This record gives sequence, C-alpha cells and structure tokens, in this order.
Amino acid sequence: MTLLVFGRTGQVAAALRHQADVVALGRDAADLAQPADCAAAILHLKPAAVINAAAYTAVDRAETEESLAQRVNADSPGAMARACASLGIPFAHVSTDYVFPGTGTRPWREDDPTDPQNAYGRSKLAGEVAVRAAGGQHIILRTAWVFSAHGTNFVKTMLRLSETRDSLRVVEDQIGCPTPAAAIAATLLTLTRAMRADAAVGGTYHYGGAPETSWADFARTILALAGRPVTVTGIPSSDYPLPAARPLNARLDCSALRTAFGVVQPDWATALPQIIKETSRD
Repeated sequence: MTLLVFGRTGQVAAALRHQADVVALGRDAADLAQPADCAAAILHLKPAAVINAAAYTAVDRAETEESLAQRVNADSPGAMARACASLGIPFAHVSTDYVFPGTGTRPWREDDPTDPQNAYGRSKLAGEVAVRAAGGQHIILRTAWVFSAHGTNFVKTMLRLSETRDSLRVVEDQIGCPTPAAAIAATLLTLTRAMRADAAVGGTYHYGGAPETSWADFARTILALAGRPVTVTGIPSSDYPLPAARPLNARLDCSALRTAFGVVQPDWATALPQIIKETSRD
C-alpha cells in the first residue's frame, strides 16, 4: 500500500518515516501554502491513503500571519480531503487542543463546544471544518504538547536552556498531556489501517499522553532525567505574556479512541529518557 504523508521534517512526519514505508512530501514537493498543489500531488500519486502531518505551528507569529495560517492549516487540508474523497481513499488529519477555549479542569471530549482563543486555533478549527465538509472518509486526531528528539519542542528547549542556566521560571497554571510524536505516528498508522479495512471507520478522536501535568512539572521531570541540576520555579501565565493566548486546560479525554481502537494513552515519562538521549547526540 502506498501511504502518502504531507510533511517530512516535522515531529510526527519524521516519526512516520521511521515507522513505515511512506512517500513523504516536504515543502519543496508540496507547499501547504498552495492548496491546489497539495490536491494535485494526491491526484497524481493516487496513494492508498493520505496522512496530513504538516501544519503552520508558529502560534505567536500566526497572530500577524493569520491568512497564511488559514491557507496552510485550513485551505490545504480541505483541498487534500476533497482530493481523497474524489479518489475514494481515507484521509487522516492531525489537529490540536487549541480548538477549545482552554477553560475549566475537565479533559476535553470530542463533542465539547469549540472556541479557539487565538489565530492558530482558529486556523486549525477551520481545517477540521473543511476536512469534514469534503465528504470523504476521514479521521481527525486532536493531540497536544507534542515532543520528540526532532524539530522544535518543549523538551529540546528545556535541555538547551539548562546548558547555560542554573534556574528557570516555567508556567505552572497550564495543564496538559505531553505526547510523544512516535506514539502519535503509531496511532495514525493504526487508524489509517482501520479505515482501509472498513469504509465506515472515521470521525474525530483525541490522543494525548498520561498523566496530566503542568509545564513546570514537565520541565522538572525532563531536567531530573537528564541529570541537569537546574531549579524550576513555577509561575502564572500572567508572568510570561505572549502574543497568542495559551489554553490553561489542554487536557484531552482519550477514552473514545481506546474504546473504538484499543489505543491507550502513552506514558510520556517512559518515553522521555530515550528522547533525551537522542537529543543529547545532536
């Protein structure tokens, strides 16, 4: 089966390339700022299934580049989904907890009302709407706090900062579920196979790591496992203002995915030592 992946160097795309024999398209082969080019690539290659693991993820820059974020995160996934629908092939699309308002303390369920609080979240929600409107077989997988030894992420940032600092101030009132990119990739492959086996399989699902934690406690665990003697002081989000609002509640209820496919939440702390080791070799 030819599995087409949009993205090559991003965290999830890199993990997909490592785990499966895929055709992965980087920006040079399929620019997500050009939706028609993305659709054309699918129609030309006629794969057995498509996974969109690429996105505009510069959350703060999206506040001033919302039109670009919309093209990449909404228009192109919609074009991909329509191309897949025309070929009768399944389409898997990665989304985010940012489609929710980020309030409360209960983990977000798939059918909870959406209300993104920044431009990035709006663009990702628009992408979900476009994928569903295409009318083809699809799965939208919402995830959060992705980390790996590749790309840009919180784990790598903490390790880099710890090389020159003996103390760090890290936000403590944002709670979420750190998720290894490798686990997301494995789940996407499972879901794609399920769609290929049964045309009735599809919908929106949540997938995140366990247990829930704060950014500050996540940082403490990272630095402890890396053997870095760095003190982490927890601070409120108000002490670290950014152009784009961040959700205080990024928890995801993953029970529907477990019930439908038997996919359990990954233990993020178990995945950390290997990722730290790989990062240290870079």
